[in-house]
Amino acid sequence: MQDEPGPTELTKAVADFLREDIAPLVLDQNAFKLRVAINMLDLVSRQLTLEAASDAAEGVRLRRLLAMQGSLFELNRALADKIAKGELDLQTPGLAEHIWQTTMDKLAVDQPAYTAYRRELERPD
Repeated sequence: MQDEPGPTELTKAVADFLREDIAPLVLDQNAFKLRVAINMLDLVSRQLTLEAASDAAEGVRLRRLLAMQGSLFELNRALADKIAKGELDLQTPGLAEHIWQTTMDKLAVDQPAYTAYRRELERPD
């Protein structure tokens, strides 16, 4: 689809409709299933909104850290291999920061209401 609304807006609209108009009418086990579906749509919406930028930033960090090129998958595989072989550890400049930022970026998509995540966002640098 080339025109508005885009996938992000459509996914959010469906989630909002289900949450606001349908959820109050649904009872029992179907209410739980509906909440699961709404949560999935919210996650997809966040992924559509945040994933490209966080993946790009992760790739930049990995290329700098590993001094190599490759896809995000290849870079993460290389990172895991180097950690497993003991070639990189938390004393490696930039590794702890990379792991922390990658974790925060993933939580922004997967669990943005997670208490520990929210607390970290509010911490002054």
